[in-house]
Amino acid sequence: MAQYEFTGTVKKILPVFNASSGFSKQEIVVTSEDDRYPQDVVFEFVKEKMALLEDIREADRVRLSFDLRGREYNERFFVNLSGWRIEKLDGSGSSAAASDDAMPADNFGTPPDLDDPDALGDDLPF
Repeated sequence: MAQYEFTGTVKKILPVFNASSGFSKQEIVVTSEDDRYPQDVVFEFVKEKMALLEDIREADRVRLSFDLRGREYNERFFVNLSGWRIEKLDGSGSSAAASDDAMPADNFGTPPDLDDPDALGDDLPF
């Protein structure tokens, strides 16, 4: 099965759901940041994976790893995004794995002021 990742900001952490059968889960709503129109996406953390949400707070930037789960019930089809890892990003207590994946600083310096003709230099080939 493919591994999926999602990066965004935690919008809401929903209460734990406990079924009479002993099944438990907790859902978290994360707002995407890379889309033109941000989307609120619900991820579920089941049983022992709920412990991963203990240090997560609303407004934290996070990266989630999750699996797609599908099922049929009464001729209706459902899809769940089942989380199995979550990392805080941007100095909000990020883990070592998150800091290893950080983008390196660029070495290009600051761009020239396009309104200042002297700042662009005279490097034209003609």
